[in-house]
Amino acid sequence: MSEEARPATQADVPRLAELARTLRDEMAELRGGPLFLAREARAEPLEDGLIAELADPAHLLLTGTIDGVVLGYAAARVEELRTGDVLAVLTDLYVEPEARAVGVGECLMEAVLAWCKEHHANAVDTFALPGDRDTKNFFEMSGFTARLLVMHHKF
Repeated sequence: MSEEARPATQADVPRLAELARTLRDEMAELRGGPLFLAREARAEPLEDGLIAELADPAHLLLTGTIDGVVLGYAAARVEELRTGDVLAVLTDLYVEPEARAVGVGECLMEAVLAWCKEHHANAVDTFALPGDRDTKNFFEMSGFTARLLVMHHKF
């Protein structure tokens, strides 16, 4: 079994959109997920956004594969801060449940972090929803720590 992360291509867009919709479905069930989907998450039409990111050098779009079969994806971007520093933002990281814990996520994360360094990022931000311990633990094992907690009051 051979896990790898590779740059996405136009031909991957339908599969990546399918994975992104599955990610959205999973997030909708989590605490904070519905508001995250309405405000911060990748918006429909997903295919249009993915195609735009493929063409933008400030964005990264990767596929995660096992033996060439796409079972996950990652997306990131870099942005310049007011200080002149560069912040990378890992916007999407998803691996199908049956392919988790076998190295696909790790391959994707390694490739994302390498790309961020190549683009002179000083740091990388990402997110985990409250109570999503598996995601939080994965990010912590990859060297991430919390830097901001968003508090919310619902009426």
